[in-house]
Amino acid sequence: MLENIYTDIVGDGYPLVLVHGYFGSSNMWCHQKKIFSKKFKVIAPSLPGYGESYKLKSFDKIQDMAKTVIQIIKKQNIDKFHLMGHSMGGMIVQEIIKLAPNIVNKLILFGTGSIGDIPGRFEPIDVSRERLKKDGVKSTANRIAKTWFVDGDKAKNFYLCEEAYQNINQETGDSGLVAMKNWKGIDNLKNINQDTLVIWGDLDKAYNYEQVKTLNENIPNSKLEIIKGCSHNAHLEKIDEFNNLVLNFLK
Repeated sequence: MLENIYTDIVGDGYPLVLVHGYFGSSNMWCHQKKIFSKKFKVIAPSLPGYGESYKLKSFDKIQDMAKTVIQIIKKQNIDKFHLMGHSMGGMIVQEIIKLAPNIVNKLILFGTGSIGDIPGRFEPIDVSRERLKKDGVKSTANRIAKTWFVDGDKAKNFYLCEEAYQNINQETGDSGLVAMKNWKGIDNLKNINQDTLVIWGDLDKAYNYEQVKTLNENIPNSKLEIIKGCSHNAHLEKIDEFNNLVLNFLK
């Protein structure tokens, strides 16, 4: 299956791996790839079942997603790299650190937390699963993606979400929710030794402040940066501010 996973690789330099979130794709990072590839070798896979890898069977465990990302990187003969994960991707990258702590240099946790069944989420995961079953995947994806932007589906870059979920099937939609619901990384936070940047939009409806505060307080070498006036997809709402935070951290 590994050879069929879509992975966008752009630029030269030190490797930087970007892991997208639920209902995401490699192309959700398009505004980051364009800038980061001037300084780094950017590696951005689409997870099985998602985006450009929509034909592949998805996973219902965060650990399996993490193992897949590790395999993708090993295939590139890369021994060490910077790593960023968004939302569900933030859970995946925490799991990568747990599975292979020595392969990651600097870590960026963006719009994510340490508990998959997220307290304070705009709705409980079980409700999302029920509505997915009842309303179908496109309707559910559209409804959830609207919460990721301050301006909902009127946001300039909402179209990237629409493109990402176009071909996602019901099984992938449900598997992602199951994977998140059953994952907990809170006990491993104290073992994350990497310099870590936590980024959060102050109007995020998926992860409230308590979630990022928990990351910041429990990861020894971490700092929290809050981007004002944006929701869950800060990288698509305040693009320059987001990109500058990341680049300054990776200097």
